[in-house]
Amino acid sequence: MAMNAERARKLADRIVQIVAEMLERRVKDPRLGFVTVTEARLTGDLREATVYYTVYGTPEEQAGTAAALASATGLIRTEVGRQTGLRHTPSLTFVRDTLPEGAQHMEDLVARARAADAALAAAREGAQPAGDPDPYRPPAGAAGDLDEEPGTGPGSPGGEEDAGAAPGAPGGPGAAPGPGR
Repeated sequence: MAMNAERARKLADRIVQIVAEMLERRVKDPRLGFVTVTEARLTGDLREATVYYTVYGTPEEQAGTAAALASATGLIRTEVGRQTGLRHTPSLTFVRDTLPEGAQHMEDLVARARAADAALAAAREGAQPAGDPDPYRPPAGAAGDLDEEPGTGPGSPGGEEDAGAAPGAPGGPGAAPGPGR
């Protein structure tokens, strides 16, 4: 199966060369515009070939080129069969490649994103934060509360409240044992 795919790829490359030469030298249709053959794809059984092309010009000129290619398909297929020596010459279908339009669309999107980034950078120029530059930094006067050792403040185990618990208070030193002790 891999051999078939490799053979189809090589044959497709050869078809691209043959079609490009035919369009350049032998097809003399005045409707044929500036055509570039970009790729050819063959089916696995090598019976059908799709030839992709690009053409520049107005939509009318592109339609004229498509009509010229359709009328020259027989001549081109005959030459493909002659030069490849295949027992069965693949049928040719010409399809306009939309890759250039897609690439142009992507370039336009990237240009719009760059313009939006530039506008945002210009708006940020010289801007100051709305609040404190570091909202998590404690104010200068409140630093005294944070100087204590961890675990020694009020409410922490072993802190001031536990050491100063009144004798006899529940859980404090000298508390009387409860009924179950």
